[in-house]
Amino acid sequence: MSAIRTLDAPPHGRAPAASRVRRLGPAFVAAIAYVDPGNVVTNVTAGAAHGTALLWVVVLATLIAGPVQYLAAKLGATTGRSLPELIAEHTSRPVRLAYWVQAEGVSVATDLAEVVGAAIALHLLFGVPLVIGGVFAAVVGSLLLALGDRLGDRFLQGVSVLSLVIIAGAFLLCLCAAPPGAGELGHGLLPTLRGDDAVMLAAGIVGATIMPHAVHVHSACARRYPRLGAHRLDVGLAMLLAGTTNAVMLLVGAGALRGSAGDDFSGIAADVAARIGPAAHTAFLVALLVSGLTSTAVGTQAGAVVTSGLLHRPIPASVRRCATVLPAVVLLAAGVSPVRMLVASQAVLAVGLPMVLVPLLLATSSRRTMGAAVNSRRLTAPMWLATVAVIGLDLALFEELLSH
Repeated sequence: MSAIRTLDAPPHGRAPAASRVRRLGPAFVAAIAYVDPGNVVTNVTAGAAHGTALLWVVVLATLIAGPVQYLAAKLGATTGRSLPELIAEHTSRPVRLAYWVQAEGVSVATDLAEVVGAAIALHLLFGVPLVIGGVFAAVVGSLLLALGDRLGDRFLQGVSVLSLVIIAGAFLLCLCAAPPGAGELGHGLLPTLRGDDAVMLAAGIVGATIMPHAVHVHSACARRYPRLGAHRLDVGLAMLLAGTTNAVMLLVGAGALRGSAGDDFSGIAADVAARIGPAAHTAFLVALLVSGLTSTAVGTQAGAVVTSGLLHRPIPASVRRCATVLPAVVLLAAGVSPVRMLVASQAVLAVGLPMVLVPLLLATSSRRTMGAAVNSRRLTAPMWLATVAVIGLDLALFEELLSH
């Protein structure tokens, strides 16, 4: 938090503390994307396969995600426009359409993780068939968003905060029951990418943490809240909770599930029950269900922001939802391994991430666009370095895939 404050001073002055607290919320809506089922399976799998060796990736991704989300909020609060709207204003029609196509591809990968995660949780908790569970998750996400439209921003923000607390509490329960050794924590903070699938899992962690659609939706939500001081507090608290939860997920894998060979959620859940206990088993599945159901609402909202901003005309939510959810339902029906499916989907998000980071940095570094709120050099330089690092990770992922 303090780091964010010193990097970029607010042009609008400081609001009273009570006023800043009342404005909390947009970052927590975006943060739901940071603890969706893709995060759950990627972090837990990374911990089970490599212990704490990839903990540094979670920490680094969270440290990058905080400023990214602040820039998204600052962009919306200062200009009154979302990132897709600004991209549309400064690009030709062919470029705009190409950007929309790749954004929809990323949305499919996002919806894949959310729908599959919720469907698996419903299946393991209540015996609901996977395909029906996937459709149910998509419907619930749309209903939550519709209620948010009717009841106002505070409804979806409240649901997001409650969901984050439930997910964090569930994984803390699992961690306390079987934590990894203290010595492993220090080892996990040393950057290294060794072992099979380490690059794929690292890319998945980055894609699951700094999610492209979270940037789009945050820039749109922040338009109603012009005070930057409130956004810094909002982002700081949301990223602290979401980042800690992601680290705990990985530590649960490194502790209780180390060496687990589960290639699907039922295997992982069975290992949780056998190694930690039935209470942890239920908590794990409840966290997975809550993360899937609430994150689908954010995914739907992000899709609407992208479509309306780039195409200047809304596509009915039901039509767009069917188009993005259909691949998840088809893959579930085909019996594809959910764990492999979700890890791959998060890697796709990492590949799409530069397409969000580059225009976000260009827009917020433009004095013509941002005025007095333009990025300082102390913020711009490290964020460009982070963007280059993400691109480097994507190239390493492509190299690994080609070598196989």
